[in-house]
Amino acid sequence: MAAPAAQAAASTCAFLPNAPDQHTVVKGDTLWDISGKFLVHPWCWPQVWDMNREEIRNPHWIYPGQIVYFDRVAGRLRLGQPTGGANGGRLSPQVRVAGTGKDAVTSIPSSAIEAFLTQPLIIEEDELKGTPHIVAAQEGHVNLGKGEKAYVAGDLKDGTSFQAFRPGTALKDPVTKQVIGYEAAYLGTLKLQRAGKTPDEAHSFIVVDSKQEMGVGDRLLPVPPTPIMNYVPHPPEQPVDARIVSIYGGVDNAGQNQVVTINRGSKDGIDIGTVLQLAHFGQTVVDKGAEKTGWFGGKPTVKLPDEQYGTLFMFRIFKNISYGLIMQVTDTVNVGDYARSPE
Repeated sequence: MAAPAAQAAASTCAFLPNAPDQHTVVKGDTLWDISGKFLVHPWCWPQVWDMNREEIRNPHWIYPGQIVYFDRVAGRLRLGQPTGGANGGRLSPQVRVAGTGKDAVTSIPSSAIEAFLTQPLIIEEDELKGTPHIVAAQEGHVNLGKGEKAYVAGDLKDGTSFQAFRPGTALKDPVTKQVIGYEAAYLGTLKLQRAGKTPDEAHSFIVVDSKQEMGVGDRLLPVPPTPIMNYVPHPPEQPVDARIVSIYGGVDNAGQNQVVTINRGSKDGIDIGTVLQLAHFGQTVVDKGAEKTGWFGGKPTVKLPDEQYGTLFMFRIFKNISYGLIMQVTDTVNVGDYARSPE
């Protein structure tokens, strides 16, 4: 018997009634964009490309100039060269020798999330324990900028490149009202110049890049490895009923290609590539056309259905919080809105 997530994927991967016969790939296309020309739900593209997940992970298999064909009989999308026939033979995924994949089509608009992939963003309370911290600035300086020296205390654990951050806004679960993490203020990067010779001697660092001024007390975390920029969208493996916690930048509403956080993370089964549906909460209204009921003759109330209006693509996951990119919406995204498993 198919798993619930698989059943949901099969039921929602429908083609648009006016889907074209083909699409020529152009620079700037993403797999999400291309699939959106053919599918009701663009995130279903892994199911209709007739490729296994490892093949889809390869970021070098589709390039501008190639043609995507809609095989209506098989209910699949095929990739072919401009000289191909009506159905275009499927090409095996392969790495181009020239260009090293830099022109290859990405899954989603990577430029929208690049800045969020290597910055610490969410800091949990236990993550602060034992981290190196700035104890002094270059002589005569209160704050530090690019090219200046910082003195750091703490165990570097053989690291040489670090990011500086300052714990920022406390993020509260919209339902429980409990603090589930802190959104960190990313300050910049530092490079080790000279390690302390004794346990009580400070390490000397140089500020390589400065987004905001650093100062005494700011914390350091190792620079994470370069992230993989190709993602495979999929429904969650278990039911998810989450709420929007915050919109990056501290605003109250957002639109397409903006970043939001939700109150679910790795402990709830969210992983990179999880796709969720956005919905507004259905308000409860008085049924003015109904007969009065009750001792005081009041009108009954009716709850309006929750209105689905968009898609959220999860790209960075923490224990209790996850970051998602708003892919497509027909209304504004508000703090407190639902983010649920696709129906």
